[in-house]
Amino acid sequence: MDYVIQPLGREEEPILWEMLYQALQSEGPQTAASRDVVHEPEYARYAEGWGREGDAGFSAHDATDQQLLGAVWCRASRSESAPQLAFAVKSDHRRRGIGAALLTQWVRANPEQSSISLRVAPTSPAVRLYERFGFRVVAQGENSVTMQREG
Repeated sequence: MDYVIQPLGREEEPILWEMLYQALQSEGPQTAASRDVVHEPEYARYAEGWGREGDAGFSAHDATDQQLLGAVWCRASRSESAPQLAFAVKSDHRRRGIGAALLTQWVRANPEQSSISLRVAPTSPAVRLYERFGFRVVAQGENSVTMQREG
């Protein structure tokens, strides 16, 4: 499958809501029982008001029909010291290199980023992908692992 990766603009906030839902689905049915879950404060902060200073990201689309395949985005957090990285690929397009391509694009476009945090389920295969990009586990809970990458 051919795909194109492009920067996320301010007008593409709806892409982030969809990808946020896709990311939560991968954490299991208890998290993503309804699409409304993305509007809970702990999740909405990743997408709400996209396009403010410091927001940066990329989306991947099918080169033929422009179907959304995945996205990676980062935004500064008011409550946490490191910017939060969010990442998702639609379930039927995983394990095809799209996620690695998105992360590669993000890392190359943001070499000055000195510290990034993300949260992922401890059993997620994404843990190994993030480790390939220099992330390391800094905290582990029952339902999440916090990983950090120092630039």
